[in-house]
Amino acid sequence: MAVKTLALIHTVSWYQKVINAPFAEPWLKANPNFRVFNIMDDSLLHESLVHGSATPAVLKRLQFYVLAAESMGADVAMITCTTVGEASRIARRYASIPVFNIDEPMAHEAVRLGRKMGIVATVPTSPAATQRLLEHAASEAGVSIDVRIAVNQQAFDYLQKGDVARHDELVKEEMDRLAKEVDVLVLGQISLAQVQHQTRVPILQVGHSGFAEAKRLLDLAPGRPAD
Repeated sequence: MAVKTLALIHTVSWYQKVINAPFAEPWLKANPNFRVFNIMDDSLLHESLVHGSATPAVLKRLQFYVLAAESMGADVAMITCTTVGEASRIARRYASIPVFNIDEPMAHEAVRLGRKMGIVATVPTSPAATQRLLEHAASEAGVSIDVRIAVNQQAFDYLQKGDVARHDELVKEEMDRLAKEVDVLVLGQISLAQVQHQTRVPILQVGHSGFAEAKRLLDLAPGRPAD
């Protein structure tokens, strides 16, 4: 059986808790002919937060990691951080393997569902990156969108302290408030992917949709002989 390999490129040290355990591990059980390896550099998000966005140096380092993923035998690479989403579009210009950001599938679905979009975030660098992604997806679809943003940094502080319940409570409050103004809510951070809530509008989260896209791309890849 041909073995297909997905490289996950992370910008947080706690990727096992927020990405691998809830999403990658069930996905691997459902797809035994796939395997995953991880590349992590948490200085990427730290530097982006200090400067207010992904810097040219951050984007450059991510290109090195994409090249490393190729050389390590990956058939597909997925960057799992919203803030550095632009790096995926840069890498696609030259990489010999498919490269995408985990929230790109979510952006395309959002454009399909509505024109007034609400972005809920807890990291200040995340909304601008998500908005650029939504606008890029809208441009590809030939439509115009209106974006509203809600950022609650306090929620992220609680998450880092391990108080998930308070984090989720604050995020849900932002979701309820913003849902009154938009057609669809977009949660463009992997740290928000497990918040369970319902509002009057659809809620799109990263995670499962990203891994579904990874499966689609891996199914198209030629694969390599098993070791």
